[in-house]
Amino acid sequence: MRIQQHPILTFKRGRQVEFTFEGKKMKGYEGEPIAAALHANGIKILRYSPNLHRPRGFYCAIGNCSSCLMTVNGEPNVRVCIEKLKEGMEIIRQKGKGDLSEKA
Repeated sequence: MRIQQHPILTFKRGRQVEFTFEGKKMKGYEGEPIAAALHANGIKILRYSPNLHRPRGFYCAIGNCSSCLMTVNGEPNVRVCIEKLKEGMEIIRQKGKGDLSEKA
């Protein structure tokens, strides 16, 4: 599910790391956007819209929209399209607008 070769772009990857998504162990490359690592692991739905509960996926990829807000290491409202993957991260789909009181 990853582009391996491109006629113009080159892909420099960090070392392979493990992270968890909703309790399931996955692998990605250190420094890549969390959303890219999730997508490569088959996770297409990043959240559901707060009001109509419609699925949202990897959309703008520059941190402008709110389609990719997730809870990362207990912190809600993280834009995973621009947040870099690190070893051991714990990522879960955020329900609604996120509970800021959970951050501790």
